[in-house]
Amino acid sequence: MSSLVSSLGPIRQTYATGESFPPVARSYTHVSNVVKELGLLRRAPLFYLFVGTALLVALGGCITGFVLLGHSWFQLLIAGALGIVLTQVAFLAHEAAHRQILSTGPANDRLARILASGVVGISYAWWDSKHSRHHANPNRVGKDPDIEVDTVSFLEEDAAKARGLRRLITRRQGWLFFPLLTLEGVNLHVLGIRHLMSKEHVKKRWLELALIVARFAAFVVPLFLVLPLGMAFAFLGVQLAVFGVYMGASFAPNHKGMPIIAPGARLDFFSKQVRTSRNIRGGWWATWLMGGLNYQVEHHLFPSMARPHLAKARTVVREHCATLGVPYTETSLWRSYAIVIDYLNRVGLAARDPFDCPMVSEYRRT
Repeated sequence: MSSLVSSLGPIRQTYATGESFPPVARSYTHVSNVVKELGLLRRAPLFYLFVGTALLVALGGCITGFVLLGHSWFQLLIAGALGIVLTQVAFLAHEAAHRQILSTGPANDRLARILASGVVGISYAWWDSKHSRHHANPNRVGKDPDIEVDTVSFLEEDAAKARGLRRLITRRQGWLFFPLLTLEGVNLHVLGIRHLMSKEHVKKRWLELALIVARFAAFVVPLFLVLPLGMAFAFLGVQLAVFGVYMGASFAPNHKGMPIIAPGARLDFFSKQVRTSRNIRGGWWATWLMGGLNYQVEHHLFPSMARPHLAKARTVVREHCATLGVPYTETSLWRSYAIVIDYLNRVGLAARDPFDCPMVSEYRRT
């Protein structure tokens, strides 16, 4: 793997085994104490009651609009709205999974499973396992599932191995990233079902399958009973596309294009979480739009911190990073997308024919 680290050049910054860092091994303890003293780890029940109520009202509005519109292509507007609402529900499931909402772990697990499997329709067991591994080792090669190849390659060595259709996609994957996200909604559902149907041990397997089947009966079946066949498929397609793009556009800015950690690198918890995460500016509107994911640095340092407290924690963490000389990355939403696209395009260069260079091609013709 040492050859991997040394061969990347300007493509990405990689932390290798043995690389020295500022003496910040105890920094997390200090920041954590300050955060606790400020009361930023307390629950925010009224806030989440408001969010839950707002989502119930929004969901009720979508159902009402669906019933009133009947056989009309304006139903696609309802489909788009439903995609947005379900993404917000997924954000809420994410927060419950991190023990941010209710007072006990089991209660949060039950809520997260109901929201993820019963409302959104994706496997909570699959997502929780994947997301927990990501939080433990963000952007670490071989350990973070979020940088494993899945149509899009996030590492040059994966891009170089691409073949067939995936190779064609990989060559221009930066520009194709957002169009590909229209299929991410389908991908999330399929990966979850595949996990639940696998032979490995899955916690609450049958409960999740029952929730997903019930959700299918309550959401998908009525589409084909009420709407003409073509309109029903169009409704489902728009809903899944909006859901996929919204989810991907909310999660992608957080780590893509940030430093990659080599498998054997030794980093303290504080440095590992801060150096690999990117915050998005925007204040309250970004917080609502991204479900608190705009404060990715603070979320990774304090996964159980409720959404309303992240902004105050940001001030504490930024000041501490400035004192220690640890890079704290924050940018605008649009700039983050530009960074992600540029990074994916540069990674995708590894999938191109070395003779694609115009100068080499000219020599080959002569």
